[in-house]
Amino acid sequence: MVKKISLSFLGTSGAIPSAKRNHTGILLNTEGENILIDCGEGIQRQFKKMKLNPGKITKILITHWHGDHVLGIPGLLQTLALSEYNKNLIIYGPKGTKKFFENIFNTFVFIDKFPINIVELDKEGKFFENDSFYLESKQLFHNIPCLGYCFFMKGERRIDKLKLEKTGLPQGPLLQKLKDGKNISFNGRKYSYKTLTFKEEDKKICFVLDTKYNEKLISFVKNSDLLICDATFEPGMEKFAEERNHMSAQQAAELAKKSKSKKLILTHISERYDRKEDSVLKEISKTFHSPFLVQDFSVVVI
Repeated sequence: MVKKISLSFLGTSGAIPSAKRNHTGILLNTEGENILIDCGEGIQRQFKKMKLNPGKITKILITHWHGDHVLGIPGLLQTLALSEYNKNLIIYGPKGTKKFFENIFNTFVFIDKFPINIVELDKEGKFFENDSFYLESKQLFHNIPCLGYCFFMKGERRIDKLKLEKTGLPQGPLLQKLKDGKNISFNGRKYSYKTLTFKEEDKKICFVLDTKYNEKLISFVKNSDLLICDATFEPGMEKFAEERNHMSAQQAAELAKKSKSKKLILTHISERYDRKEDSVLKEISKTFHSPFLVQDFSVVVI
């Protein structure tokens, strides 16, 4: 079975939440990994509403330390402790993250604690890798240290089960050789891995949240299967966005087009979008095909 990646949007608002949009939080799930990108205020209730279990979180990626992206952290950590969280939680963030966590632990009286590994990312590039995926970071263009993240799912070679049934090949080491890209022999007959297997495509998902537009972002998100991008301001407000270190929906569309991304999701949405969402999408669709303006509780699977 081809591996799937599920993205649950817990919060999609800009700096100020609205009646229908919570502060930022995105949960990426795939094969035992549950990676939370940012943890805005109110995230715990959003988990409840989506019937998701925060106790399954394995990693937290913090983009930056503005309140709308991190004010949910103290409550989430306390809930995990009270729920007897027993995983090795790793939290990644930009320079200064360790000091901010020190301040959190000195400010709040936690009833219980559990081990947390806090990692500051002071260099761009790959910072985590296992057999299934790896993570990369990049410094964005905000008014405080801020990181963009890319998640790379490694495509695997898999057995075509329908074709395998016709061969009569037994389970065991021979099938592993096929998955390793090697031809095999069984009962005097040769079998080609090219015939009996298929190669999954790699998948790339990029998170570019609070930042102003910069051409240097293009190479970072190039050929993304999914680009999740800051679109705080509507088209025509590019100068305003630049002054406030954010992007407009039009700039997000231009980034998606120039980077040859396959799909674009707009998030970090200002209340200015109210009653304008359809017109915004129509306008930027002239630049990039089928952009998706995400809502709280949206689920995207690729």
